[in-house]
Amino acid sequence: MPDLPTSSPARPRLRLRVSAPAEAHLRAGHPWLYESSVREQNRAGEAGELAVVYDRRDRFLALGLYDPHSPLRLRVLHVGTPVTVNEAWWAHRLDLALLRRAPLFGPVNQAGETDGYRLLNGESDGFPGAVLDRYADTLVLKLYTAAWFPHLPLLLELLAQRFPARRVVLRLSRNIEALAQAAVLHDGQTLVGAEPDGPVIFRESGLQFEADVVRGQKTGFFLDQRENRRRVETLSRGRRVLNAFSFSGGFSLYAARGGAREVVSLDISAHALASAERNFALNPGLTARHETVQADVFEWLAQTGRTFDLIVLDPPSLARREAEREGAIRAYAKLAADGLRRLAPGGVLVSASCSAHVSAEEFWEAVRGAARRSGRKWRELRTSRHAPDHHASFPEAEYLKAIYLQLEP
Repeated sequence: MPDLPTSSPARPRLRLRVSAPAEAHLRAGHPWLYESSVREQNRAGEAGELAVVYDRRDRFLALGLYDPHSPLRLRVLHVGTPVTVNEAWWAHRLDLALLRRAPLFGPVNQAGETDGYRLLNGESDGFPGAVLDRYADTLVLKLYTAAWFPHLPLLLELLAQRFPARRVVLRLSRNIEALAQAAVLHDGQTLVGAEPDGPVIFRESGLQFEADVVRGQKTGFFLDQRENRRRVETLSRGRRVLNAFSFSGGFSLYAARGGAREVVSLDISAHALASAERNFALNPGLTARHETVQADVFEWLAQTGRTFDLIVLDPPSLARREAEREGAIRAYAKLAADGLRRLAPGGVLVSASCSAHVSAEEFWEAVRGAARRSGRKWRELRTSRHAPDHHASFPEAEYLKAIYLQLEP
């Protein structure tokens, strides 16, 4: 691993004073302090410094990781009474996160039916701006702030103690890739162990999948949809299934194992469809007929004459910023309407959204509205939110939602 930056020599603690609304938000547990809310600080700060927020009565309010390069100026670690943040403090926080997963997937040193899951979910696990995913013997650490660069040696040491002989791959948010160069870091870099010579193979619910941990989207796979994939499996027996925005075929494999007689993986990316075919090859026991279709999902759904008994709509985020929210809601409604037109009587529509700027209620109502306007009789089977290893502890972290509708026979 390359040399990494260390903390600056001892100097006065970085002290911040913030606006009254920001004080209230911090006391309420919000984990972010924006640049516009900082009213005063005693000196310039460096990325990764521990900064203390004092209230208007000069009392300790909060402690967090400072980032001068981000509008999220402080990512909060602790609110309340003063604490000492050291190796033992971080170790305790990491162990708490691992214990939350133990009932879900078993002891972290044993491989069971599932050895691909999230170990750290950013702010919601007390590691703001960082997520850690496991794929068999590979750990993928994705960072969203340069504030973690000075703390990488400590974090890697803590991981080595709990996951000996595991490879660690670094993934970086695009907005910090340029800053990483100064720290001799880059996206896809292997920090610990041997570099992977191709996709990493892991298990989920007994199925094998590949994860491109070096160049793939997110950390290499969409682990957050595991619970919805399991639900789709239970609905698939004897059905013709369309997996739209299929990516590497996660829903497709579960549908095939669930007894679907035909599965179509639809995606605009040839690379994604090739990955889906490789994932089917990893699981030779799946006997359902699998077809891949490379096309724009919006155009294909509007034009095709084919019908299905189960349709999964799981697009990438359609609202990456607040200004795109209204357009995204209309797009979700159109997708649902086009999907319903392709459903046979008695068919099931599973529509999902990962757009954080569109609330669950807005999304669900967009899909319900499309169903009402379809003129067909339908019933709502269920709605769902985050998987348990992707729990969200504050509103802005809530992005994943899905709704299941069934047409009357």
